[in-house]
Amino acid sequence: MRSVFSLILLVVIGAGVVFTLSSIPFGSTSSDVGEYYIDSGRADTGATNIVTSVVVGYRAFDTLGEVTVLFVAAIGLGAILAAGRENEEKKKAEWEPASLVLYTGCRFLFPLILLFGAYVFIHGHLTPGGGFQGGAIIASAFLMVYLGCRKKRISKTWARNTESISGLVFVVTGLTGLAVGGHYFLSNFLPEGTLNTLFSAGIIPIIYIAIGLKVGSELTGVIDDLIEESE
Repeated sequence: MRSVFSLILLVVIGAGVVFTLSSIPFGSTSSDVGEYYIDSGRADTGATNIVTSVVVGYRAFDTLGEVTVLFVAAIGLGAILAAGRENEEKKKAEWEPASLVLYTGCRFLFPLILLFGAYVFIHGHLTPGGGFQGGAIIASAFLMVYLGCRKKRISKTWARNTESISGLVFVVTGLTGLAVGGHYFLSNFLPEGTLNTLFSAGIIPIIYIAIGLKVGSELTGVIDDLIEESE
């Protein structure tokens, strides 16, 4: 049965590749698309960072799919670890105290790392970085807390609410663009503003803030689940 399923999946993938290649006009190259992004990206999206204009502008719907994949992976890991805890008697292990350096860093560097992560995704349309990078930085701050201040734990309710609200903001922004701004999902319905300023690029900063908070809360939840499993 598994072999039959694998064969069917291979046929579907092959048919998709053939269809995609046959739909590309003869003589066109991928560089044509790249040149258009470079030449017109700033004018179309208002974002100084061309990578941002592609990721959260031209292919923003694909970015929503990537966030969804991360969300499903976090849920799957939590479900697997929860099932393992139900089948095993939970043992409380004594944690070895953290070193003075790590404990001090946990107390003083934590808010600075959070601030830097927020800076990265808030300024994603102006400088290299964005929602995924800023969210990963925020999660690293909580990882340092778990390693240095080992009795500290995040509020799971807070993390889940942040994750849910951020995802909802992403989807609502896309639907608003569909209803107000144009004929497609995540159409820009806000003024693009002045290039190279913080309040520019239309909906892109809103999307990046939502992605940053969502990725940060999801990765922090994954870290928390793994820490609990190791206890």
